Amino acid sequence: MKKAVILVVGLVLWLSAWTGMTKSVSAEEIKIGYINSLRIRDEYKEFSDAQAKFDKEVVEFQKQDQTKRQQLDSLIKAFEAQSLLLSDAKKKEKQNEIEAKKEDYRKFFEDTFGQDGILEKKNSEMTKPLLDKINAILEKIAVEENYAYIFDAVNANIAYAKPQYDLTEKVLAELNK
Repeated sequence: MKKAVILVVGLVLWLSAWTGMTKSVSAEEIKIGYINSLRIRDEYKEFSDAQAKFDKEVVEFQKQDQTKRQQLDSLIKAFEAQSLLLSDAKKKEKQNEIEAKKEDYRKFFEDTFGQDGILEKKNSEMTKPLLDKINAILEKIAVEENYAYIFDAVNANIAYAKPQYDLTEKVLAELNK
């Protein structure tokens, strides 16, 4: 956490130097705060309840995954045990059946656990309203208490910044000269 705070202070000093704010710091105090997003997630009851619900759903999908893998493994073992006794046509039929099961399992796994899969979408559905609420409260506190920046100490991201300190337009203008 100390490293994150040091990183945040360093970033603010760099931003100050970059924007020329150091000249006006004495005239205008720049108020900086930070949050610990992990602690917020852990101690915010609605968030921890949503996480517990999501974890239960993950366990159910993991059970389905294990069942499908066991079925595939059983099919492969049965084929290996019988392969010497099967005709070429029957071998081909069993191999096609195994390949179809492998493809079914791969599709299930990708659709469930993969990027943009069921679990990712469910997690997003559950957490987005809560994250929106957290961000609204952050913005409310920042405006009411006049914070210029609020950083997340966990990953050193900016959780809130006054729009007047956004340098994107200036950087783009310089780059596109």
